[in-house]
Amino acid sequence: MKQFTLSLLTAFASLALAAPSAPGWRFDLKEERSGIVALESIVVSPTLVVFFDRASDDPLQINNHSAWGALWNLETSTVRPLDVLTNSFCASGALLSNGSMASVGGDPNGFPGNPDIRPGQQAIRIFEPCASANGDGCTLFEDPVNLHLLEKRWYPSSIRIFDGSLLIVGGMHEDTPFLNTDPALSFEFFPRKEDAPRPSQFLKRSLPANLFPRIFALPDGKVFMVANNQSIIYDIEANTERILPDIPNNVHVTNPIDGSAILLPLSPPDFVPEVLVCGGTQTNVFDPTQLSSQTPATSQCSRIRLDEEGIARGWEVEHMLEGRAMPELVHLPNGQVLIANGARSGFAAIHQVQDPIGNSNADHAVLTPSLYTPNAPLGRRISNVGMPSSGIARVYHSSITLTPQGNFLIGGSNPNSNTTVGAGIKFPSEFRIQTLDPPFMFVDRPKILGAPKKLAFNSRVTVPISIPLALTRPGAKVQVSLMDLGFSSHAFHSSARLVFMDARISADRKSLTFTTPPNGRVFPPGPATVFLTIDDVTSEGAWVMMGSGNSPPTLE
Repeated sequence: MKQFTLSLLTAFASLALAAPSAPGWRFDLKEERSGIVALESIVVSPTLVVFFDRASDDPLQINNHSAWGALWNLETSTVRPLDVLTNSFCASGALLSNGSMASVGGDPNGFPGNPDIRPGQQAIRIFEPCASANGDGCTLFEDPVNLHLLEKRWYPSSIRIFDGSLLIVGGMHEDTPFLNTDPALSFEFFPRKEDAPRPSQFLKRSLPANLFPRIFALPDGKVFMVANNQSIIYDIEANTERILPDIPNNVHVTNPIDGSAILLPLSPPDFVPEVLVCGGTQTNVFDPTQLSSQTPATSQCSRIRLDEEGIARGWEVEHMLEGRAMPELVHLPNGQVLIANGARSGFAAIHQVQDPIGNSNADHAVLTPSLYTPNAPLGRRISNVGMPSSGIARVYHSSITLTPQGNFLIGGSNPNSNTTVGAGIKFPSEFRIQTLDPPFMFVDRPKILGAPKKLAFNSRVTVPISIPLALTRPGAKVQVSLMDLGFSSHAFHSSARLVFMDARISADRKSLTFTTPPNGRVFPPGPATVFLTIDDVTSEGAWVMMGSGNSPPTLE
């Protein structure tokens, strides 16, 4: 009997040693390459992501020339070229209230050997909603003669605002060396609402490092903006700028001194907005001859609550685990924020500061992402425990986006003026695509079994769900998030938004009832993704239209 007991103990010990560990975060390298450098990315349907690059010599071909647009299929991890007329390099974009994607601005330049390129500074590129899951028949519409911006804009920012239209901010007119010396100091709208752009003293004051301003639609309809080290609240309806406190400690955060920023999750009933700004560089110097690829990036994160009490208190400072130039901040459906990509030293742009690494103005790529937990105590919000290394540098001209599947799609990186690959190149043109998969991708997940195609504002909605047994404990934490997945370009995820909705699960655990946001100021009307999270295990997203689906402007 004693020998039998020992044998059992040995067997149990062996089973314990062989038991799989709890799932963790994982990078997954896709077999297919992107074919173009995915320096801009936006999810346009439950299965498709649009990539844009500069018009140059990328390997993906269309109509007997290099493509600079592409559709990535999230289901099959495959790519197909997208025909683009104007040069989309360093453009911005967002989804509109009717579900169309608008890409705006871009590069004035052509490229030798690729003759079909038209200047992009005033371009408006429209990708209309496409029912095809694999991209068949999906096209981009452009008409440069009749459909164009009022002002030339390269390196602008754009966001969807409360009426479902785009506010387009800043940029530069022509190719300038490093700093913004030929600036577009104005705002305009798409669709066009006025005959001339609106001048901005904020953009003038924030020169010379104010490209790709970090801009956010607030839940009262105003817009918070950060450029260089300065911030304002812009009242669109009154056309006024309210100056807010500068980012502390002389930290600068917009191109070519890139940090990143994000609007933290909005929660009912008050939807009080807070903005987090991370990375960039602490400097008094803007002359590229006095800057270096080895200039340390800052680890500083600055956070401000944008009500009167929070504005009076000013910015709250905390620190990442390392300095990062060109990071990107992206929401998780549970309210955490992923901090990914970037470099520990240097700057954006190409071969313009001292000690370039090949053509790169930056060095020491940060390969391990971190998580920011907004409701954790100050000093304990940022961690990379359990986070893997990507193994691939994602520096200038990288992109990342949350997908409707719940993981992150990561591509790009190209601090070069064309396709630059080969042995010995530390920062090549990067065509490899990865996903970063959260732990919940490897366990049984809740499911939203169906959802209306359109959701009305300020309404109660009930949808069928299924919940795995492991998530049915009494008192489980239930979160329902309504998300705009945003447009990734140049270390900024414009229009990215997460609004939590009051929700409850039925006693039989077969249905979920949630209350949608009260109006289009809290969540600008347009496409959205609904996620159900139970104890940090998140469902796949349900792709819906928040609001009527009318063309902009539409007040809802």
